[in-house]
Amino acid sequence: MIPFKNISVADRQTIIQYTAKSNRRNCDLSFSNLCSWSFYYHTQYAIWKDFLIFKFWVENDLAYMMPVGNGDLKTTLKDMIEDAKEEGHPFCMLGVCSDMRSDLEEINQNDFNFTYDRDYDDYIYLRTDLATLVGKKFQSKRNFVNRFKKTYNYKYSDITDAYIDECIALEAKWYSENNDKKDEGTGHERQAVIFALKHFEELGLSGGILHVDDKIAAFTFGMPINKDTFGVHVEKADTNIKGSYAMINYEFANHIPEQYVYVNREEDLGEEGLRKAKLSYNPTILLQKYMACLKEKPINEMIKW
Repeated sequence: MIPFKNISVADRQTIIQYTAKSNRRNCDLSFSNLCSWSFYYHTQYAIWKDFLIFKFWVENDLAYMMPVGNGDLKTTLKDMIEDAKEEGHPFCMLGVCSDMRSDLEEINQNDFNFTYDRDYDDYIYLRTDLATLVGKKFQSKRNFVNRFKKTYNYKYSDITDAYIDECIALEAKWYSENNDKKDEGTGHERQAVIFALKHFEELGLSGGILHVDDKIAAFTFGMPINKDTFGVHVEKADTNIKGSYAMINYEFANHIPEQYVYVNREEDLGEEGLRKAKLSYNPTILLQKYMACLKEKPINEMIKW
Protein backbone atom coordinates (compact mmCIF):
# COMPACT_ATOMS: atom_id res chain seq x y z
CA MET A 1 0.00 0.00 0.00
CA ILE A 2 1.22 3.52 -0.77
CA PRO A 3 2.51 5.16 2.46
CA PHE A 4 -0.03 7.99 2.78
CA LYS A 5 0.08 10.39 5.72
CA ASN A 6 -2.34 12.98 7.05
CA ILE A 7 -1.76 16.46 5.65
CA SER A 8 -0.80 19.30 8.01
CA VAL A 9 0.43 22.89 7.81
CA ALA A 10 3.97 21.57 8.29
CA ASP A 11 3.82 19.90 4.86
CA ARG A 12 3.59 23.11 2.83
CA GLN A 13 7.07 23.13 1.31
CA THR A 14 6.96 19.41 0.51
CA ILE A 15 3.69 19.81 -1.39
CA ILE A 16 4.22 23.11 -3.19
CA GLN A 17 7.53 21.97 -4.64
CA TYR A 18 5.34 19.75 -6.84
CA THR A 19 2.26 21.92 -7.35
CA ALA A 20 4.22 25.12 -8.10
CA LYS A 21 5.99 23.42 -11.02
CA SER A 22 2.80 21.91 -12.40
CA ASN A 23 0.82 23.31 -15.33
CA ARG A 24 -2.43 22.55 -13.54
CA ARG A 25 -4.53 25.54 -12.55
CA ASN A 26 -7.39 23.83 -10.70
CA CYS A 27 -8.20 25.14 -7.24
CA ASP A 28 -8.11 21.62 -5.76
CA LEU A 29 -4.30 21.81 -5.74
CA SER A 30 -4.05 24.89 -3.54
CA PHE A 31 -2.22 23.94 -0.35
CA SER A 32 -4.50 26.16 1.70
CA ASN A 33 -7.61 24.42 0.36
CA LEU A 34 -6.11 20.98 0.89
CA CYS A 35 -5.15 21.76 4.46
CA SER A 36 -8.10 23.90 5.54
CA TRP A 37 -10.63 21.31 4.37
CA SER A 38 -8.76 18.26 5.69
CA PHE A 39 -11.10 18.09 8.71
CA TYR A 40 -13.91 17.25 6.28
CA TYR A 41 -12.14 15.17 3.62
CA HIS A 42 -9.58 13.45 5.91
CA THR A 43 -6.98 14.44 3.31
CA GLN A 44 -3.79 12.43 3.02
CA TYR A 45 -0.82 12.66 0.69
CA ALA A 46 2.22 10.64 -0.35
CA ILE A 47 5.39 11.21 -2.34
CA TRP A 48 5.60 8.12 -4.48
CA LYS A 49 7.80 7.33 -7.49
CA ASP A 50 8.43 11.01 -8.34
CA PHE A 51 4.76 11.91 -7.91
CA LEU A 52 2.70 13.78 -5.36
CA ILE A 53 -0.53 11.85 -4.72
CA PHE A 54 -3.61 12.89 -2.75
CA LYS A 55 -6.18 10.61 -1.18
CA PHE A 56 -9.34 11.66 0.61
CA TRP A 57 -12.82 10.61 1.61
CA VAL A 58 -16.05 12.14 0.34
CA GLU A 59 -18.49 11.04 3.05
CA ASN A 60 -17.96 7.26 2.94
CA ASP A 61 -16.43 7.11 -0.54
CA LEU A 62 -12.72 6.98 -1.27
CA ALA A 63 -11.26 9.25 -3.96
CA TYR A 64 -7.86 10.32 -5.26
CA MET A 65 -6.53 13.13 -7.41
CA MET A 66 -4.46 12.71 -10.54
CA PRO A 67 -0.77 12.34 -9.56
CA VAL A 68 1.34 15.50 -9.84
CA GLY A 69 4.88 15.04 -11.08
CA ASN A 70 7.03 13.58 -13.84
CA GLY A 71 7.34 9.90 -13.09
CA ASP A 72 5.93 6.83 -14.83
CA LEU A 73 2.20 7.66 -14.75
CA LYS A 74 0.99 4.22 -15.81
CA THR A 75 2.95 2.44 -13.08
CA THR A 76 1.85 4.93 -10.45
CA LEU A 77 -1.81 4.62 -11.44
CA LYS A 78 -1.47 0.85 -11.11
CA ASP A 79 -0.19 1.34 -7.55
CA MET A 80 -3.09 3.69 -6.78
CA ILE A 81 -5.60 1.17 -8.12
CA GLU A 82 -4.06 -1.46 -5.88
CA ASP A 83 -4.24 0.95 -2.92
CA ALA A 84 -7.97 1.42 -3.53
CA LYS A 85 -8.47 -2.35 -3.73
CA GLU A 86 -6.74 -2.79 -0.38
CA GLU A 87 -9.08 -0.16 1.06
CA GLY A 88 -12.02 -2.12 -0.33
CA HIS A 89 -13.20 0.65 -2.66
CA PRO A 90 -13.43 1.18 -6.42
CA PHE A 91 -10.77 3.45 -7.91
CA CYS A 92 -11.98 7.00 -8.66
CA MET A 93 -10.23 10.33 -9.17
CA LEU A 94 -11.80 13.77 -8.84
CA GLY A 95 -10.75 17.07 -10.42
CA VAL A 96 -9.55 15.46 -13.65
CA CYS A 97 -9.19 18.27 -16.20
CA SER A 98 -9.30 17.78 -19.97
CA ASP A 99 -5.53 17.39 -20.39
CA MET A 100 -5.44 14.81 -17.59
CA ARG A 101 -8.33 12.98 -19.22
CA SER A 102 -6.30 12.82 -22.43
CA ASP A 103 -3.39 11.30 -20.49
CA LEU A 104 -5.66 8.62 -19.04
CA GLU A 105 -7.21 7.84 -22.40
CA GLU A 106 -3.76 7.56 -23.98
CA ILE A 107 -2.66 5.03 -21.35
CA ASN A 108 -5.81 2.90 -21.46
CA GLN A 109 -8.41 4.44 -23.69
CA ASN A 110 -11.48 2.46 -22.64
CA ASP A 111 -10.79 1.67 -18.98
CA PHE A 112 -12.29 4.77 -17.36
CA ASN A 113 -15.77 6.24 -17.11
CA PHE A 114 -15.75 10.04 -17.09
CA THR A 115 -18.51 12.05 -15.40
CA TYR A 116 -18.86 15.82 -15.77
CA ASP A 117 -20.76 18.24 -13.52
CA ARG A 118 -20.92 21.93 -14.52
CA ASP A 119 -21.24 22.94 -10.84
CA TYR A 120 -17.54 22.15 -10.31
CA ASP A 121 -16.04 24.18 -13.14
CA ASP A 122 -13.32 26.56 -11.96
CA TYR A 123 -13.73 30.21 -12.97
CA ILE A 124 -10.38 31.51 -14.21
CA TYR A 125 -9.83 35.17 -15.11
CA LEU A 126 -7.00 37.26 -16.50
CA ARG A 127 -5.51 39.15 -13.57
CA THR A 128 -5.25 42.28 -15.72
CA ASP A 129 -8.99 42.16 -16.42
CA LEU A 130 -9.83 42.13 -12.72
CA ALA A 131 -7.23 44.77 -11.90
CA THR A 132 -8.14 47.28 -14.64
CA LEU A 133 -11.81 46.56 -15.51
CA VAL A 134 -11.14 47.98 -18.96
CA GLY A 135 -13.69 47.66 -21.74
CA LYS A 136 -17.42 47.70 -22.27
CA LYS A 137 -17.93 44.27 -20.71
CA PHE A 138 -16.67 45.62 -17.38
CA GLN A 139 -18.63 48.87 -17.46
CA SER A 140 -20.98 47.90 -14.62
CA LYS A 141 -18.03 46.78 -12.45
CA ARG A 142 -16.20 50.06 -13.05
CA ASN A 143 -19.35 51.90 -12.04
CA PHE A 144 -19.50 50.01 -8.74
CA VAL A 145 -15.85 50.77 -8.01
CA ASN A 146 -16.06 54.44 -8.97
CA ARG A 147 -19.24 54.92 -6.94
CA PHE A 148 -17.58 53.27 -3.95
CA LYS A 149 -14.59 55.60 -4.20
CA LYS A 150 -16.84 58.66 -4.31
CA THR A 151 -19.17 57.52 -1.53
CA TYR A 152 -16.91 56.13 1.17
CA ASN A 153 -13.84 57.07 3.14
CA TYR A 154 -12.04 53.77 2.73
CA LYS A 155 -8.64 52.17 3.23
CA TYR A 156 -7.23 48.94 1.78
CA SER A 157 -4.51 47.05 3.68
CA ASP A 158 -2.75 43.72 3.39
CA ILE A 159 -3.97 41.18 5.93
CA THR A 160 -1.53 40.80 8.82
CA ASP A 161 -1.87 39.24 12.28
CA ALA A 162 -3.29 42.53 13.50
CA TYR A 163 -6.38 42.11 11.30
CA ILE A 164 -7.17 38.41 11.83
CA ASP A 165 -9.66 38.97 14.66
CA GLU A 166 -11.54 41.56 12.59
CA CYS A 167 -11.78 39.13 9.68
CA ILE A 168 -13.09 36.37 11.95
CA ALA A 169 -15.69 38.79 13.35
CA LEU A 170 -16.90 39.74 9.86
CA GLU A 171 -17.04 36.06 8.89
CA ALA A 172 -19.25 35.42 11.94
CA LYS A 173 -21.51 38.32 10.93
CA TRP A 174 -21.70 37.03 7.35
CA TYR A 175 -22.49 33.53 8.59
CA SER A 176 -25.31 34.69 10.87
CA GLU A 177 -26.88 36.65 8.01
CA ASN A 178 -26.43 34.07 5.27
CA ASN A 179 -26.55 30.67 6.92
CA ASP A 180 -29.37 28.44 5.79
CA LYS A 181 -29.74 25.81 8.50
CA LYS A 182 -30.63 23.29 5.81
CA ASP A 183 -27.24 23.81 4.14
CA GLU A 184 -24.51 21.99 6.04
CA GLY A 185 -21.94 23.25 3.55
CA THR A 186 -22.11 26.78 4.93
CA GLY A 187 -20.99 25.55 8.34
CA HIS A 188 -18.21 23.47 6.82
CA GLU A 189 -17.01 26.48 4.85
CA ARG A 190 -16.97 28.53 8.03
CA GLN A 191 -14.75 25.98 9.76
CA ALA A 192 -12.35 26.00 6.80
CA VAL A 193 -12.23 29.83 6.69
CA ILE A 194 -11.52 30.17 10.41
CA PHE A 195 -8.79 27.52 10.21
CA ALA A 196 -7.16 29.39 7.32
CA LEU A 197 -7.30 32.72 9.15
CA LYS A 198 -5.81 31.24 12.32
CA HIS A 199 -2.97 29.62 10.34
CA PHE A 200 -2.61 32.42 7.80
CA GLU A 201 1.18 32.72 7.69
CA GLU A 202 1.85 29.00 8.09
CA LEU A 203 -0.35 28.23 5.08
CA GLY A 204 1.43 30.82 2.94
CA LEU A 205 -1.68 32.91 2.41
CA SER A 206 -1.89 36.56 1.41
CA GLY A 207 -4.95 38.75 1.42
CA GLY A 208 -6.50 42.17 1.74
CA ILE A 209 -8.87 43.92 4.11
CA LEU A 210 -11.09 46.90 3.33
CA HIS A 211 -12.06 49.44 5.99
CA VAL A 212 -14.73 52.11 5.67
CA ASP A 213 -14.49 54.80 8.34
CA ASP A 214 -12.24 52.44 10.34
CA LYS A 215 -14.86 49.66 10.26
CA ILE A 216 -14.17 46.43 8.38
CA ALA A 217 -16.18 46.24 5.16
CA ALA A 218 -14.63 43.21 3.42
CA PHE A 219 -11.71 40.82 3.32
CA THR A 220 -10.31 38.28 0.90
CA PHE A 221 -7.38 35.91 0.70
CA GLY A 222 -5.70 33.22 -1.36
CA MET A 223 -2.36 31.84 -2.52
CA PRO A 224 -0.58 30.73 -5.69
CA ILE A 225 -1.71 27.46 -7.24
CA ASN A 226 1.20 27.22 -9.66
CA LYS A 227 3.74 29.50 -11.33
CA ASP A 228 1.19 31.50 -13.35
CA THR A 229 -2.11 31.13 -11.48
CA PHE A 230 -3.19 32.67 -8.18
CA GLY A 231 -6.13 31.14 -6.34
CA VAL A 232 -8.64 33.36 -4.50
CA HIS A 233 -10.28 31.15 -1.90
CA VAL A 234 -12.41 33.43 0.23
CA GLU A 235 -14.19 36.75 -0.19
CA LYS A 236 -16.51 38.09 2.50
CA ALA A 237 -18.11 41.52 2.68
CA ASP A 238 -20.63 43.55 4.63
CA THR A 239 -23.51 43.82 2.15
CA ASN A 240 -24.82 46.88 4.01
CA ILE A 241 -21.85 48.73 2.51
CA LYS A 242 -22.80 48.88 -1.16
CA GLY A 243 -20.08 47.92 -3.60
CA SER A 244 -17.85 46.33 -0.96
CA TYR A 245 -17.59 43.04 -2.88
CA ALA A 246 -16.66 44.79 -6.12
CA MET A 247 -14.13 46.97 -4.33
CA ILE A 248 -12.30 44.22 -2.43
CA ASN A 249 -12.15 42.19 -5.65
CA TYR A 250 -10.68 45.14 -7.55
CA GLU A 251 -8.17 46.11 -4.86
CA PHE A 252 -6.90 42.59 -4.28
CA ALA A 253 -6.45 41.99 -8.01
CA ASN A 254 -4.22 45.07 -8.04
CA HIS A 255 -2.09 43.65 -5.23
CA ILE A 256 -1.58 40.15 -6.67
CA PRO A 257 1.98 39.99 -8.06
CA GLU A 258 2.17 40.56 -11.82
CA GLN A 259 3.84 37.18 -12.45
CA TYR A 260 0.40 35.60 -12.05
CA VAL A 261 -1.35 35.84 -15.39
CA TYR A 262 -4.49 34.08 -14.18
CA VAL A 263 -6.73 34.26 -11.12
CA ASN A 264 -8.75 31.18 -10.20
CA ARG A 265 -11.87 32.12 -8.22
CA GLU A 266 -13.03 28.52 -7.81
CA GLU A 267 -16.43 26.88 -8.42
CA ASP A 268 -20.00 28.08 -7.99
CA LEU A 269 -21.24 24.69 -6.68
CA GLY A 270 -24.51 25.21 -8.51
CA GLU A 271 -25.57 28.25 -6.47
CA GLU A 272 -27.53 30.46 -8.87
CA GLY A 273 -26.52 33.79 -7.33
CA LEU A 274 -22.87 32.82 -7.12
CA ARG A 275 -22.86 31.61 -10.72
CA LYS A 276 -24.35 34.89 -11.91
CA ALA A 277 -21.75 36.88 -9.95
CA LYS A 278 -18.81 34.83 -11.23
CA LEU A 279 -19.99 35.00 -14.84
CA SER A 280 -20.45 38.77 -14.55
CA TYR A 281 -16.65 39.12 -14.31
CA ASN A 282 -16.21 37.46 -17.73
CA PRO A 283 -13.96 34.46 -17.03
CA THR A 284 -11.40 33.73 -19.70
CA ILE A 285 -11.51 30.00 -18.87
CA LEU A 286 -14.24 27.78 -17.45
CA LEU A 287 -12.06 24.89 -16.35
CA GLN A 288 -14.01 21.65 -16.71
CA LYS A 289 -13.25 18.90 -14.23
CA TYR A 290 -14.28 15.27 -14.47
CA MET A 291 -14.64 12.34 -12.12
CA ALA A 292 -12.73 9.41 -13.61
CA CYS A 293 -13.66 5.97 -12.29
CA LEU A 294 -12.07 2.71 -13.35
CA LYS A 295 -14.56 0.40 -15.03
CA GLU A 296 -15.25 -2.91 -13.35
CA LYS A 297 -13.71 -5.62 -15.55
CA PRO A 298 -12.87 -9.31 -15.26
CA ILE A 299 -9.34 -9.83 -13.93
CA ASN A 300 -8.06 -11.26 -17.25
CA GLU A 301 -8.97 -7.96 -18.95
CA MET A 302 -7.00 -5.98 -16.38
CA ILE A 303 -3.68 -7.77 -16.89
CA LYS A 304 -2.38 -4.88 -19.04
CA TRP A 305 -2.33 -2.73 -15.91
